[in-house]
Amino acid sequence: MPRIAAIAPAFAQHRASQSDITATIGPLITTDPKKLALLGRLHASSRVDYRYFAKPLDWYVEPRSFTETSRVFTEVGTDLAAEALGTALATAGLDPTELDYIVFTSVTGISAPSIDALLVSRLGLRSDIKRVPVYGLGCVAGAAGIARVNDYLVGHPNSVAALVAVELCSLTLQRGDESMANLVASGLFGDGAAAVVMVGDERAKRMPVTGPDVIDTVSRVYPDSETVIGFDITTTGFKIVLTPEVSELVAMHFGDDMTHFLASNDSAIAEIDRWIAHPGGPRVLEAFSHSLGLEEGALDVSWASLARLGNMSSVSVLHILADTIALGGHDDGETAVMFALGPGVSAELVLLRWAT
Repeated sequence: MPRIAAIAPAFAQHRASQSDITATIGPLITTDPKKLALLGRLHASSRVDYRYFAKPLDWYVEPRSFTETSRVFTEVGTDLAAEALGTALATAGLDPTELDYIVFTSVTGISAPSIDALLVSRLGLRSDIKRVPVYGLGCVAGAAGIARVNDYLVGHPNSVAALVAVELCSLTLQRGDESMANLVASGLFGDGAAAVVMVGDERAKRMPVTGPDVIDTVSRVYPDSETVIGFDITTTGFKIVLTPEVSELVAMHFGDDMTHFLASNDSAIAEIDRWIAHPGGPRVLEAFSHSLGLEEGALDVSWASLARLGNMSSVSVLHILADTIALGGHDDGETAVMFALGPGVSAELVLLRWAT
């Protein structure tokens, strides 16, 4: 089974408190006193204390064209991706030239060449590295990216592969968009990156045990949910689509999906030791917990990440995976499930198990 050899988070440079974000960003979205008051209440109830942004808060005050935000996405995104992947490779004790395959994902910016291509010269990756840039998976891409890297490594047991995720959600700010979706999103999303280095089964035998093995994965796309969450691409950039139906879909499908997935691996919800949940927001985390019948505290790592960093789309669940690994105390055979939702609406479940 493929193994996670190392994971490295990377943080955007500028950290701001939720109260400062509300004061600065709120008036850019609406000048209506009632809607400003609603925005303030939504921000205060988001369970987010701090977020990291690609630029200082005062940079967002001036109008920015899609051209300019795209340039910033490429520049800052490449820096964060290089930091994360370089650190992950070093932590795994691997030289950049040993990397055979890379998946890059983002939903908050585009560039051509893609950021994974820019990393080849930046980090000294081999010129024959296999690259798979992915756009559009959104928040699910952290879990889905690990699953797709796992798929590659199952067929290439001696190989080294990596997932790199970069999300600069602050660059999607839509000035003057008073929609409920934008009011809610403006209080949730932050910027960051993460890289996960994984190795095939045979390569893992020649390395110290670090992270967990990937036991199995499953994907789901829920019918008639295309308009529930995502982005509309407009002349001003990425306009958020976000509806309350996300938590409704969790309540409708997620418990059964998890039960069937674990049963196919001779396990059950009550037998899982740790849960690595994407922090879509308070309502989504509460829906996850309720649909799975989890004990109080089971998603504490996800709640803590939401408070400290906000929702960083695909990056968040990878930071939570890193936090979970860093907690230590993983007994031989301990299991965990990583999961996330994204546009589609789609879900990805990843079953992990530690070995000594």
